[in-house]
Amino acid sequence: MAFEHAGSVVAPDEVFARAYAHEQYGRRGESVALWVVPRGSILEVEDFVDELNKNYHRVDGYSLKAKLAEARERAGTAPRDR
Repeated sequence: MAFEHAGSVVAPDEVFARAYAHEQYGRRGESVALWVVPRGSILEVEDFVDELNKNYHRVDGYSLKAKLAEARERAGTAPRDR
């Protein structure tokens, strides 16, 4: 199961941070595990290499119509112009 960001807590120390996180994000059973880390220890990663120059998370990055047309062309089943 992948971890997912649930939210943030502000606490004076690690003991309170753990208690606040459990109370805020785990007391109703909506979490099976929690990670509590100091804000300064969170690293943001932004430099993902995209060798194919495609963004599969955006609709405009991967044209399904174009790929389907290319596949039909290769298969010889492309619709004929009328």
